[in-house]
Amino acid sequence: MAMIDQQDDAGSERGRPTRERVYLYVREQILRGRFAGGSFVEEEEISSALGVSRTPVREAFHRLEAERFIDLLPRRGALVRQVTAQELLDLYEARRMIEGHAIQRICREEIPIPPQMATILHAIEALPQDDYFERIELNRRFHFVMVAAVGNVVLSELYQSLGARQQRVAMTAISTDPTRTARISREHQALLSALSLWDEAGALAILEQHLRPIVGVVSRLPHAP
Repeated sequence: MAMIDQQDDAGSERGRPTRERVYLYVREQILRGRFAGGSFVEEEEISSALGVSRTPVREAFHRLEAERFIDLLPRRGALVRQVTAQELLDLYEARRMIEGHAIQRICREEIPIPPQMATILHAIEALPQDDYFERIELNRRFHFVMVAAVGNVVLSELYQSLGARQQRVAMTAISTDPTRTARISREHQALLSALSLWDEAGALAILEQHLRPIVGVVSRLPHAP
């Protein structure tokens, strides 16, 4: 059974609808590894910890299941899903396709680079090295802003739909190999520089390196049954 930190900030955002607060709380515990993959989380446990009824907890669980954070098992509760090696490989492939297309459009059409990309990188550099949660959140936003720059709403929505998996896979990868943070930061800066010059070949090469599955990480992840 996963243990709960009742003082967690996500549970104290009283201005949000209850089901949203519950969703954000459980999601953050999963991403931070406090609810480990393969462990069970029960409605009553979350309800007691946050001081809410079980209805918003149930609603939050259904949303988390749809986003593949958990599997709901009858009479057993919510099972936190484990990120598998194949899921990591599949996600990186999908991201290379979408982000590669965005890079091609930006460079060939000389689309202005959104200033938010640089702002996000500055925010990442200001974080403590071990604050993986905020780092992953900002990392996702950096890449999304790049994709959104091409102005294709359908493509942006498709990329957004990968968000939950992207965060879980990234958190798993960086937790498995914390030394990746410095390399990721260098690649982000190099990618932004190449995009600023509309250097398609350079930007694509950086992206390929950036989204290359690391053997040492993949080998430590469970394989799908």
